[in-house]
Amino acid sequence: MESIFQTMELKIRLCVVLLSLGLALTGYVRAKEKPDDMEMDVENAVDDVQEDDEEQKPPPSLSAPTVTYKAPEPMGEHYFAQSFDKGTLQGWVLSQAKKDGIDEEIAKYDGNWEVEEMQDTKLPGDKGLVLKSRAKHHAISGLLLRPFVFETKSLIVQYEVNFQTGIDCGGAYVKLLSQTDDLNLEQFVDKTPYTIMFGPDKCGEDYKLHFIFRHKNPKTGELEEKHAKKPDADLRTYYTDKKTHLYTLVLNPDNTFEIMIDQAVVNSGNLLNDMTPPVNPPAEIEDPDDHKPEDWDERPKIQDPDAVKPEDWDEDAPAKIPDEDAVKPDGWLDDEPEYIGDPDAIKPEDWDEDMDGEWEAPQIPNPACESASGCGTWQRPMIDNPNYKGKWKPPMIDNPNYQGVWKPRKIPNPDFFEDLHPFRMTSFSAVGLELWSMSSDIFFDNFFITSDRSVADRWAADGWSLKKAAEGAAEPGLVSQMISAAEERPWLWIVYVLTVALPLVLFIVFCCTGKKSSASAAAEYKKTDTAQPDIKDDAEEEEKPEEEEAKDEEQEEKKSDEDSTGEESAENRQKEQHKSNEKSEDDILRRSPRNRKPRKD
Repeated sequence: MESIFQTMELKIRLCVVLLSLGLALTGYVRAKEKPDDMEMDVENAVDDVQEDDEEQKPPPSLSAPTVTYKAPEPMGEHYFAQSFDKGTLQGWVLSQAKKDGIDEEIAKYDGNWEVEEMQDTKLPGDKGLVLKSRAKHHAISGLLLRPFVFETKSLIVQYEVNFQTGIDCGGAYVKLLSQTDDLNLEQFVDKTPYTIMFGPDKCGEDYKLHFIFRHKNPKTGELEEKHAKKPDADLRTYYTDKKTHLYTLVLNPDNTFEIMIDQAVVNSGNLLNDMTPPVNPPAEIEDPDDHKPEDWDERPKIQDPDAVKPEDWDEDAPAKIPDEDAVKPDGWLDDEPEYIGDPDAIKPEDWDEDMDGEWEAPQIPNPACESASGCGTWQRPMIDNPNYKGKWKPPMIDNPNYQGVWKPRKIPNPDFFEDLHPFRMTSFSAVGLELWSMSSDIFFDNFFITSDRSVADRWAADGWSLKKAAEGAAEPGLVSQMISAAEERPWLWIVYVLTVALPLVLFIVFCCTGKKSSASAAAEYKKTDTAQPDIKDDAEEEEKPEEEEAKDEEQEEKKSDEDSTGEESAENRQKEQHKSNEKSEDDILRRSPRNRKPRKD
């Protein structure tokens, strides 16, 4: 039994060693992996991503199901629908304006727009609007079929975005341009009045999904931006997976809103409660003319004015004192300095004593001190002074004159108003993209504005759903994805090997390295006429049938009774044992090959 436990202990130790080795190797490889993306500048990063995309495009799968593209057709009431499948910018206007307040060289909205298919399209014939230029201002817009008026119908805005080469810093949001008499799409700039701004935006590690609307103050007529709260969902994947995603904004007359990505809600709320700053100002504000009185006491604790310093309080006692019990170590060299001038040092030839002063050899540790306990003047070590108390201060007590933290009094807010229907925003008559991006090839498609949810879903089913199906059909299998991931992160190979090898090793250790069977053990005996004891498997002895165990118990009880009554003598027991041994030897001799009769053919 002890040997079994020892074997199990060795197996467990082997497993622990294998796991520790695998984890150590994984950590080492990950630590050695260089964060190249952090070292590249933005321009090289974009170029490398484009080159990698071109080099690593997987060959088309012959067995993948094909998805046939058909341009979506708007069904039902809508205000704007654009799929770009005609291959032109018909209906869109490029801005010819310049941005105010910046350098003349980058002030122009001269970023290039093209209508083309995606670089790695899975739907031949499906075209979209592509932002082509890096580090430039882009502005393009189009008129609605008719202005949208916020009254009793919901507003639904949706469109598709694909960051084909990733996104470093830039936006892909849309602006719903307010209906004004002087709206000129050729002069579309960042300051052009808009009613709603909606869509993705990213810079650095800040992943945003904007929903901003401009609210008009009913008292002053001023417009103020109201920002929706930040979504709780992790948005990183939508910016990095290079897939086409559908962005949808639903705004209802009851002031509720929903923001969806790929038809799944990622943010929702109410215009009255979930915007920053709030739509309605507070009813009361702090009085700007109220000032704290000079005798206002905000101290919750004060020093006890009645406290007196104890007479035995010594403020001059040092915090540290020499240890009087310390003894100078044996072998301490009092006459040897701890450092000496380097005897091998030579004064530089260009040393000018008039300019540089008298030359001195650099100091090095004294070789004589290496074998000694110390050199120089020995001093007792310093220890904490048990009598040290420091400077005496009166204890703190509750301030009987404490009045609390002063706050200015509240007065009615002169600018207070209550708008219970912020949904009734300024009407808009155009949709536009006014963007600056450090990434190129941002793909836009299937812009749609309506007031009917079912019509928007139908448009999405005819457009975005086809892209999703085609991209899903072309996705590589699990093995290909694992290989691609390992090519980007080499340390994953160790994880894969351990995942496969470790269970195999454990199976072999636990299932194929057990105790030897009785047959193999018997085969190891030397062939001889000498009688050998019968070999029994430990497992068989441990798994005796219940009947044999019962017989053994009866025999033990019988022997116990015989011993207690004294009926069986020691001599009789020896005779029975002798007979049993003789019988066992006769059985072994009969089984011996020499005693077997030859078989007649």
